[in-house]
Order: sequence, then structure tokens, then C-alpha cells
Amino acid sequence: MSKKQIVRVFDEYHKSRMQFVQTVADLATEPRNIQVLQNAGVMSMLRALLLDVNPSIQQTAALTLGRLADHSDDLATVVVEENILPSLVQSLALQNRFYKKAAAFVLRAVAKHSPELSQAVVACGGVDALVSCLDDFDPGVKEAAAWALGSIAQHNASLCQSVVDAGAVPLLVLCLLEPEMALKRITASTLSEICKHTPELAQTVVDNGAISHLAQMIFNPDAKLKRQVFSALCQVSKHSEGLAEIVIEANIFPAALACLQDPDKYVKKNVVTLMREIVKHSLALSEMIVACGAIGVVIDYLGHCQGSLRLPGIMLLGYVAAHSENLAMAVILSKGVHQLALCLAEEHESHIKAAIAWSIGQIGHHTPEHAKAVATCDLLTKLLELYVDASSSEDLQAKSKKALKTILQKCTYLLGLEPLLYDVPTTILKHVVGQISKVTQLVLPHDSQARRLFVTSGGLKRLQEIEAEPGSPLQEHIDTINNSYPEEIVRYYSPNYSQVLLEQLEHYEPA
Repeated sequence: MSKKQIVRVFDEYHKSRMQFVQTVADLATEPRNIQVLQNAGVMSMLRALLLDVNPSIQQTAALTLGRLADHSDDLATVVVEENILPSLVQSLALQNRFYKKAAAFVLRAVAKHSPELSQAVVACGGVDALVSCLDDFDPGVKEAAAWALGSIAQHNASLCQSVVDAGAVPLLVLCLLEPEMALKRITASTLSEICKHTPELAQTVVDNGAISHLAQMIFNPDAKLKRQVFSALCQVSKHSEGLAEIVIEANIFPAALACLQDPDKYVKKNVVTLMREIVKHSLALSEMIVACGAIGVVIDYLGHCQGSLRLPGIMLLGYVAAHSENLAMAVILSKGVHQLALCLAEEHESHIKAAIAWSIGQIGHHTPEHAKAVATCDLLTKLLELYVDASSSEDLQAKSKKALKTILQKCTYLLGLEPLLYDVPTTILKHVVGQISKVTQLVLPHDSQARRLFVTSGGLKRLQEIEAEPGSPLQEHIDTINNSYPEEIVRYYSPNYSQVLLEQLEHYEPA
């Protein structure tokens, strides 16, 4: 056989192998083909093709493995069990950029599913190999490596620490400076995953100078980048007051508020989430954010979104109001209570309603003026309805009850208290009547109009209908309230008063 014939045989051989692996790669893009491929034993075939002398075949085999592993944790587990990862990791430092991107894709696809699979990537030296790729000249390789490292870091602090210990953070910060938009996005996302677990991990990112670079990117017009930037800043800010102050010192406010006008709903959500994570720490930080005009724009934001997008804004108002009477009043004056009432009427998820109930409690528990603002929006009855509703979750019932009790202790607005006398559990009724008793002693002697309104609204009549045990605290409260009115008025609104009058009429003898 001539040399030419031998070359032709090898060409045909490689051509057939390339055709096979390309066909499998195409089939792997369709979910309906995955199970058939697995049953045909394609994993073992692809593992062998990773060692092929043809680089194109190696790259396509790696890409196909990544697609299969990306599909499910079961297939990712097969990749681990077939001992494919070590050969991929070893060749990362030796192969060309196309292979490196494909190999990093495989490692990401395996790691994303669970901590256990991520640990398998770590155990075979995958983190060190990926970190070395962050120093590659090709931005596509850097992007693939950063993405894979983010998939590892996302699961828990231990895996994240392995990424940090391998020296990933300084290189990731340098990747933020690269011009490629896709690389910036993935890098910001990976830094967010690193920061989210512990204050120490977040501090590592801060110490490597990431905050100043992230802060500059909030002005970038790319919405996907801004999502990740604000997410990373959120994850830093949430851990402590000190870290939140570092984020603020990067001069992102009030400029970040302008991003609440961004068309992208997730950019807006992440901005509000960032502010929520900052204000929760202290009065000083809350006052700083409020001074930027945050309350008004957040309330406006709540009026233009639905569902989970509202959650960070709802909680932000609660955190701000919790710190002081003045901040709570600022929320009230900005129509925050009215907006929360609208949210409560429109939302159906229990966890969102629970957050609203909590925020209402933080606003209304300070003074009688704060409590009145809540009562005039009919929120006391709404909280009561949520508490007694059997379909409410335990958390919603608990938060509604706590908010109702704390607001009741401050409420002196009788027209707001009177509706709570009807169809109410005894555990709440005693607090309502007790508070009315306090108001009777403190307010009614000096406010004849309030005393009259409590009678005409039906409140006094309802008190006489309550069946309380003689000598009980509830009965003592009722007696205290009754003593503030003429005996004839109390008797007039007592049950069966008309029957008593009729009996008197029967025994009446005209003079």
C-alpha cells in the first residue's frame, strides 16, 4: 500500500469519527434525544474520543459531554463516574482555546447541579485549572472559566472558599476591566456568588478592589450587566454595616436611583434589593438612603410591578420604618401605607402578604399618629382577616397577629378600633377592648365628639353584646368603658332593652 493510500485510509477514518461526534453533538441539543443517547452508551464513546489525535474531534466530544451533563444531575453524575473529569482537567493547560472553552463548559455543567458534583470537580483539580484559564489571553476562555467557577462557588461557603484559596478573586477583578461585555457579565455574576455566603468571603472581594470597578458599571447601558453588578453589591452589603458603608462610599447613590427608570425589571428589582440590604443595618444608613429620595421612588416602583418583584420594596419600607418614629412618618407622608394597602389587596402569595403585614407593623407601632395612619387605611381589619383565615400560612398568621397587637397598643383612633369588635377571636378581642378602655380614660373625657362617634358607630352597643365572665379582665374593661357614659345610654344599648321596656309598659298604670 502506498503512502498516499495510507493517508487516504486515515483521512476516511478521522472523517467518519468526526461525522459521528458532530452528529451526537447535534442530537444532544434536543432534550428528547438525551435518554436515547444515554441508553446507547454514548458517554463511554465520547470519553474515548477525548483522547483522539484530531483536536476538532476532542473539542466536539467535550462540547457534547457538556451538553449532556448540563441536561440533568443524573447525566452529570455519569460523567463523574466515567472518570472523565481528570482527563479534561489535565488537558486544560495543554490544549488550544477551543478545547479549553469546551472543557470549562463540561466542568460548569457538572458543578451547577449540586454541592456533591461540585466537590467532584474540586477533587480532581478543576478549580486550579479553571483559575489558570482566567489568565488566558482569549476572553472566551476567561468567560468559560469564570462561569464554571461561579457554578462551583454558588453552593456553599466551603466550595466557595476553595475557589478563593485557588487565587480566583484577583484574576476575576482583572476580568472586570476587559472590554468584552459577556466576560464582564459573567465575572460580576461569579463575584456575586462568592460574596453571598459569609462576611469573610465578601471582604476578600472588597479587599481586592472589586467595589470601585462594579460601582463604575452602574452607568453602563447594558441591562444584563447592571443586573449582575447590583446583585454583587447586594451580596456585599447584606453582611454587615461596615461592608454596606464601603458600598455607599463608592458613590453609587443617588445615581443608582436613576436605574429605577431602567426598562429591565430585574435591574430595578436588584437596585431596590441593594437599598433594602443597606437600610436594614442601622438608623444612620437608613437616613442616608432616605435623604437620597429613596422612599418616594420605591413607593412608585411598588405601584408599577407585581409579585416577587415587589418583595424587596415592601421589606425596605418596613426596615426604614422600624428604625425611628421620624422615618416611619416619612413613609406615611409619602403615601407608603396606602401603597402597602394596595399591594395587600392585589397579592395572593402568602410570603408576600406576610412581608406586607410585617412592614405595616413596623410603621404603625411607634405612636398613636402612626397607628391612626394604618387604621384609616382599614389595615387593622385586613390584618385581622389574615390572622383568622384558615388558608393563611403559619408565618402569615403569626406576622399578622404580631402587627395587629403592636399597633393596637398605640391606637387611640376609636373608629379604627370599633370594626375589630366583631367576629374576632377572644385572644384579639381582649386587646381591642383593653385598648378602647385606655382610650376611654385618656381621650374621651376631653373629646366629646369621639365619645359621640363611638356610640353612633355601634361600638358601645357591640360592647354590651360581648359575653364576658364576671370579674374577668375583659369584663373589667367593658365596665370601665360603660362608666364613661350615662347609665341610661348604656342601658339603652344593652341586649333585650326593648323587651324590658315592653315589660315596664305592661305593668304601667296611668295616674
